Amino acid sequence: MLIHLEELWKVYPVGPGVAALRGVDLAIEAGEYVAIMGPSGSGKSTMLNLLGCLDRPTRGRYWLGGQDVSGMSDDQLSDVRNRRIGFIFQSFNLISQMTLVENIEVPLFYQGIPRRLRRSRGMELAAMVGLGERMDHRPSELSGGQQQRAAIARSLANDPLVLLADEPTGNLDSQTSQEILALFDDLHRRGRTLILVTHDEGVAAHTHRVIRLRDGLVDSDRRNHHQDQAE
Repeated sequence: MLIHLEELWKVYPVGPGVAALRGVDLAIEAGEYVAIMGPSGSGKSTMLNLLGCLDRPTRGRYWLGGQDVSGMSDDQLSDVRNRRIGFIFQSFNLISQMTLVENIEVPLFYQGIPRRLRRSRGMELAAMVGLGERMDHRPSELSGGQQQRAAIARSLANDPLVLLADEPTGNLDSQTSQEILALFDDLHRRGRTLILVTHDEGVAAHTHRVIRLRDGLVDSDRRNHHQDQAE
């Protein structure tokens, strides 16, 4: 089991306390393609932050790849994020002063990987997402779809256990969104574990499992059977 949440709570210290997650139990296997959905205030952003080791639960346990990360220090969580998790954001979060390939290399820089190996990996990933001819361009010289492709390549640089995507098509037009979703579909076929937080039913339709949150609890957890049949 890749991800296991047991009685996970997150309470924010506002007034008497606001419970964003209320005792969530969840298991996600390696290789799954999952959408997390829910209305505003349902807890999906909190869930993403906890899954990504950007925050700690108030109580409960979180195992990632067999490792209990729920009580780790800030430094330990930072190391887990850098080595085991790939992030993809709605706003791309590319560094404007860097070229595309340099942006892809950033996670490897923080791991202390030598420059020659970083560059080789960056070039390989740029080519994989269809940007082999754009490696020396800066983000301002790329379309939104190209920037998101670069961000996806960057998320793969450290060969993570899981890819977490937060509204990954939210800033893209419908055609470009479909191109990005096709890339996610391909990554899933290659064996990657993907978890997408989205409000878009069209995005969720690409996944194989849809988890819906409401009021900090799992409201439903269903398979997309048409996806299973397509395979």
